[in-house]
Amino acid sequence: MKNTITGKTKLTALLGSPVAHSISPAMHNESFHLLHLDYAYLAFDVNEHTFETAVNGLTAIGAAGWNCTMPLKRLMHNRVDVLSDTALLSGSVNTVVNHEGILYGYNTDGYGFMQSMADAGLCPAGKKLTILGSGGAAAAITAQAALDGVSSIDIFSRPESPSTRLMEVEAERIREKTSCLLNLYDLADSARLDESLSQSCCLINASSVGMAPRTDACLISDASMLRPNLAVGDVIYNPRETKLLHMARERGCMVFNGLYMLLHQGAEAFRLWTGRDMPVEMIREKYFQ
Repeated sequence: MKNTITGKTKLTALLGSPVAHSISPAMHNESFHLLHLDYAYLAFDVNEHTFETAVNGLTAIGAAGWNCTMPLKRLMHNRVDVLSDTALLSGSVNTVVNHEGILYGYNTDGYGFMQSMADAGLCPAGKKLTILGSGGAAAAITAQAALDGVSSIDIFSRPESPSTRLMEVEAERIREKTSCLLNLYDLADSARLDESLSQSCCLINASSVGMAPRTDACLISDASMLRPNLAVGDVIYNPRETKLLHMARERGCMVFNGLYMLLHQGAEAFRLWTGRDMPVEMIREKYFQ
């Protein structure tokens, strides 16, 4: 099938602000083309003020589904009709399936990150993780990691942040549903952070700190905390090497960025919409090298 729009083309989309930089449209449309699927994927700049109108419109026209990025993931969690386990535990939705006007909400971000850890050769089941940040990405990774059998997770964030207060609620849900030991600490408590890192197999920056254009920012001020046996991952992929990853690499840590998280979360959304597996290796080779 050629890349053409027909009278039967099913619409999928990305909602968020900003979205012009996203490679998700290229990734999904190439996958539709490779598998001869009559779907199209577009990006729409939607903020908190236009959110409800956009969702009502997509639902009304029968869009097959859509992704959400900042700042809409928590809003979408409250808007869908049915929540998956990870969406319920994380308090955020990044993937929606529209089935005859009933909206099913999923969170594939955590799945994507855990797959990216596997790509990096890491198996965190039964081990401890340290996470920086308390936003939607942190909540999704925490929920999926707990469901996947990670033994304990320490989350470091700013106590005054609204997202931290939400994370406290989500953490209680995760404790009730899994056996994972979950702790929230003040990001300013450097002694506690150092202790946590000494016990963890991986440090994960799940915040936006270090993202372009503010590439000089980093939540770790003391590089000596980054011991060589610690893996360090970052959900950011622009730049591909954040200041945190640069510091960690120089300290001898194994590092990985958020590119493969993006790939794998997209692949899971693709499967939920189409019932088919994304040709991940072909997409990886074309867009993620």
